[in-house]
Amino acid sequence: MSLPETMRAVEISAPGGPEVLQPCTRPVPVPGAGEILIRLAYAGVNRPDALQRAGSYAPPPGASDLPGLEGAGEIVAIGEGVSGWKPGDMVTALLPGGGYAEYVATPAAHALPVPGGMALREAACLPETFFTVWSNVFLRGGLRAGERFLVHGGSSGIGTTAIQLAHAFGARVFTTAGSADKLKVCRKLGADVAINYRDEDFVDIMRKAGGANLILDMVGGDYIPRNIRALTDEGRMVHIAFLSGPKAELNFAQIMARRLTVTGSTLRPQSDAAKAKIAADLRAQVWPLLEAGRIGPVMDSEFALEDAAKAHERIESSGHIGKIVLRIG
Repeated sequence: MSLPETMRAVEISAPGGPEVLQPCTRPVPVPGAGEILIRLAYAGVNRPDALQRAGSYAPPPGASDLPGLEGAGEIVAIGEGVSGWKPGDMVTALLPGGGYAEYVATPAAHALPVPGGMALREAACLPETFFTVWSNVFLRGGLRAGERFLVHGGSSGIGTTAIQLAHAFGARVFTTAGSADKLKVCRKLGADVAINYRDEDFVDIMRKAGGANLILDMVGGDYIPRNIRALTDEGRMVHIAFLSGPKAELNFAQIMARRLTVTGSTLRPQSDAAKAKIAADLRAQVWPLLEAGRIGPVMDSEFALEDAAKAHERIESSGHIGKIVLRIG
């Protein structure tokens, strides 16, 4: 397949607000050993993209400086040693960076087939949230059927994914959100209890229910000690972001006496092997649910690649419900 030498992309011209995202022309990447080259049709927009744009989330060594951690499209070239994929295959993939562009290279083991019947627009929004939720809720957090699970920010991309997966695997799901519309969406996705954090206390509600066995938190700040109080004995808390800051005062005597587990992770710095393991788990245990239509991404809005700044304004407004996508192809 004949490929162009250059491609359209959006780069971060300098650390700052959404306006620093500027259209540019870049060389088309060349896939290295174990990599595939994808001609992207769509790319997902995520909060880590906004953090990178602001200068607070640097890409790992060797990764593209372009933002974009997920996308979907057609494989157009493969690197040395790649098996299981060929040019022409339609895939969705977790990316080390570089998704705000027409072409991107990524490890072949981080790609998954587009679920049958799913459009590329929706498939582009699967990897970042599904990799994150699976690794933190099920692998790190150990969620089991019958347990009480609380996820904050239930209307976000992470939240809508976590609600669906936890419900599908038999947990009792609690979530927080900030409007009646968002709460309605959360209930429709499988939340048993949806809590309006503006006028309800999730700590009281969880304690009356027996306490959370597992909490997935992306808020941080003053939610951290409140989460501790909301856990049942031997409960687990997993942090994946700190929208209200990473610092809080904790009574560690409570953690010890109640045998609590406090942990967390970020996805991007993990090894290629670790991400490949997550991809394999998803293909075996979650992709059948997507194929059957039992779960799926919740879509908020779509923007052209050149309008990436508007997409960032949307995600930082916190008014979105579900995923935001860039149209590239």
